[in-house]
Amino acid sequence: MPTREPTEEPTKQDTQEWWEQDGLPWNSKPTKQDYWCLGWFGFVGLFGLAMIPLRAWLLGLDPPVMLALTGSRIGAASTGALQAVGQADNWLFYLLVGSVMAIKFDWIYWWAGKLWGRGMLEVQAGRSKRSARNIARAEAWALKLGWLGIFLAYVPIPLPIALVVFVLAGTAGMPLWKFMVLNFVAKTLWSLGYFALGMVIGEPVVYVLEQYARVANWVAIALLVVIFVGAFKGQSKRQPSQ
Repeated sequence: MPTREPTEEPTKQDTQEWWEQDGLPWNSKPTKQDYWCLGWFGFVGLFGLAMIPLRAWLLGLDPPVMLALTGSRIGAASTGALQAVGQADNWLFYLLVGSVMAIKFDWIYWWAGKLWGRGMLEVQAGRSKRSARNIARAEAWALKLGWLGIFLAYVPIPLPIALVVFVLAGTAGMPLWKFMVLNFVAKTLWSLGYFALGMVIGEPVVYVLEQYARVANWVAIALLVVIFVGAFKGQSKRQPSQ
C-alpha cells in the first residue's frame, strides 16, 4: 500500500496578510486615512532634511532674528542675546510665530495615535533594544503625567518624550484643538526660557553669531552636499547588484 507523504502545515508567516507583517503600525487592513498619515510622516522627514541647511543660513543673517521663526532652541536663545544688546525688535512676535512653526506637524503624531493606538510606538521600539528601552521610559513618564506631559515634551534629553506624549494624546482621545493649544503654550514657555538664557549670556553669544555669519553660507552649502551625498549612497545600496 503506497505511503502518504505528510503535508506541510502552513506557517504563521504564510497565513499573514502583508499588512500584518512586523514593522507596520496598523492592526487591521489599512484605509486611505492610514496611507495619508504614513505619507505625511514621509513628508515631515524630507522637510526636516531641507530645513537643516536653511537653519544654518538663517543663523548667519545679520541680525539672525529670523532663525526664531523656525521655533528652534538656538533661534530663541540667539534672539534673547540680541535683545540684550538692543538688536531684536519685535522679539515676542518672532517667538510666537516660531512656536506655530515648531508645532505645525505635531498633529500628525496625534493622528497616528488616534488611528493606530500604540502602533507607532511599537514600530519605533522595534528598531533596536535601546529604542525599546527609551520608548518604555518615556511612556512611563507620559502615563504618570497625563496631559501635563505635553509641557515636558521639549525637555532637551535623549528620550523620545515628544513622540510618545503626542501619540498617546491621540490614543487617549484628547480633542485635537486642546492638544494643539496645550502644545503651543508649552512650546512658547520653553522658547521664553531659552530667550531668557540668551539674554543672561548676552554679548558673548552675539560675538559668536557675528563670527559665524562670515562662514554661514559655506556651512549651508556643505550641509546640502552632505545631505545629497547621503541620499545618493542610500539609493545606491538599495539598488540590486547587476
